[in-house]
Amino acid sequence: MGIYGSALLGILASIAAARELSRIDFSRFALVYAITGLLQLFLDLTIEEVVVKYGNRYAARGDWGRFHRLLSVAWRIKLAGGLLGTLAVGVTALVSPWIWPIGGLVVPLLVAGLVPVIQAPEGMASAVLLLRNRYDIRGGLLLWAMALRLAATAIGASYGVVEAFAAIVVAQVISTLTASAIGLAAYRRYPDAPVQPLGDDVGDVRAFAIQSTIASGLTSLRGLLPTVLIGVVARPAQVGYFRIAQAPQTAFASLSAPARLVLLAEQTRDIEHGRADRAFRLLRRYILAMAVIAIVVLPVAWELTPALVRWIYGARYAGAVMATRLMLVAACIQLVFGWSKSFPVSIGRPGLRTLGQLIEISVLVPGVIVLASIYGAAGAAAGVIVSSSVLGGFWLVHFLRWHASPPVLEAAG
Repeated sequence: MGIYGSALLGILASIAAARELSRIDFSRFALVYAITGLLQLFLDLTIEEVVVKYGNRYAARGDWGRFHRLLSVAWRIKLAGGLLGTLAVGVTALVSPWIWPIGGLVVPLLVAGLVPVIQAPEGMASAVLLLRNRYDIRGGLLLWAMALRLAATAIGASYGVVEAFAAIVVAQVISTLTASAIGLAAYRRYPDAPVQPLGDDVGDVRAFAIQSTIASGLTSLRGLLPTVLIGVVARPAQVGYFRIAQAPQTAFASLSAPARLVLLAEQTRDIEHGRADRAFRLLRRYILAMAVIAIVVLPVAWELTPALVRWIYGARYAGAVMATRLMLVAACIQLVFGWSKSFPVSIGRPGLRTLGQLIEISVLVPGVIVLASIYGAAGAAAGVIVSSSVLGGFWLVHFLRWHASPPVLEAAG
């Protein structure tokens, strides 16, 4: 409920911004939000997955010295990644007048650029809570964070774009302090032990971190890059339309988020304890459940989209209807194959996820650029459908291979 609630509050924050700001200012808001998120996720090392994978391994062995060393290194890397994201947003702000014709992005980007470094400790807190199986607390923290962001957006957007992001920065400070305190308390419940070097695992941990970071960065491109590209090749209003059209994508991703969250921790634990058969059984159940949901929801949501867009966002955003319908299709495809984000991590093959994401992005970028330049937000949504279908085909081939001949995975001992 915490995850579902946080997704709902995130959508409400977008609605609040759309209603409070003018159509052009909302496009600026959406573009700054996408640029900041894109650079934050792409440049920040995805150390949380490393903590979940190897933290479970060391806990299974009772190797608490390496466990504490892992989390100490991860904390420093996470903070450095957040700082790198902040610096990247600052540089982008300075060159933005030469990239996006909409203008007025410099100051909002400089303000929003504070979010990556402030938010960095939250990632480590979430990883520790996953290690302790406290999905409930993590969901509650997500709900709290998005409630703060909704309030900040609603209040700040009533004054302007810059004020909206200034309020979001304040909300992020409060959210980070809360999560950090709870994460530290959870970490202190582990057995104390002298810190020991990672030893022979250093190379594997480093490679795993790099591969996970690349894969997660490529995954972030799916949701954020189209908005950034639309701002370059299409009319300014189309950016706002596409932001609205992404609501189904956000909703469907959140629908499967609790299951994927549990799968990441549970399947990783199963693999590390030599129960690979159970991990694959959970995977098959996930695919079946999400396919049924997609088949039932898609036709109903397709018919309701025009009325919902006009009722929620207002008649001035009627141009977003077709893009929203197309994003519904893309969201259904992504829902069914959402397991591809976590399962390769659980089985220790993040490189496979990276390959799939590279294939998807190689289709997404030219598709969005070409189609958005002709059809605006609707064209960009069509490009997302094509790239998501290609990625789905990639994982379908691997799933069928695994189903016919399950790979033998050894526990770490």
